[in-house]
Amino acid sequence: MQIEGTAAVVTGGGSGLGRATAEMLVQAGARVTIFDRDHKGGGKTASELGVTFQAVDVTDDAGVASALEKAEIANGVARILVNCAGIAPALRIVDRNGAAHDLDTYRRTVEVNLVGTFNLISQAAARLIAAGVEGEEAGVFINTASVAAYDGQIGQAAYASSKAGVAGLTLPAARDLAQHRIRVIAIAPGIFLTPMMASFSQEIQDSLGRQVPHPSRLGQPSEYARLTQAIITNPMLNGEVIRLDGAIRMAPR
Repeated sequence: MQIEGTAAVVTGGGSGLGRATAEMLVQAGARVTIFDRDHKGGGKTASELGVTFQAVDVTDDAGVASALEKAEIANGVARILVNCAGIAPALRIVDRNGAAHDLDTYRRTVEVNLVGTFNLISQAAARLIAAGVEGEEAGVFINTASVAAYDGQIGQAAYASSKAGVAGLTLPAARDLAQHRIRVIAIAPGIFLTPMMASFSQEIQDSLGRQVPHPSRLGQPSEYARLTQAIITNPMLNGEVIRLDGAIRMAPR
């Protein structure tokens, strides 16, 4: 699909992988709308990139519907969707004091990471199908899984299972939407220098980077964005989960 002149929505676009992707899309000539729960951060990013911003919780059915409608009014129906919104709590199933994992935290993680992703796919696809876009491709939707879907570490039960759900969603979603000429792909990033990672000390960052076989460093958000660009422009990429991880396989801790 050609990026230039195409409307795109990036969830979690206020920072990290989402911001880098939005920036790449802008540079490639797309008409971008950022979705983010963070009013201040999302609005600041949108202003810096010169794009549209909608403050929205991806788990809110009505909120997503309204945000997609406003994005469509501003830029046209979104043919590119990149789902980067997500949360990553760290809790053991039973902690050192014998307390059970907080169920609300588990539920919220699945809601944001998996249900939120599905919500955007479903609603964006419905709007795109209704628009009647012609040609070989109508759209391409890219979701963010994680290597934790396969190599979940201690304390990642909620996060890993939510991301495994995103990975498992990829192929059936691609098959469901194939008749409508919409591709669905997921990226499973390894250890990337996101704002959460940047909050750790340099010593911890360097230690984590050394765990990556090659290149032995943290991934850069721009490298995630470059893969989204390759996916968008290559029509045979569909129904696949692509690990972007420098060949790392995560240890238990």
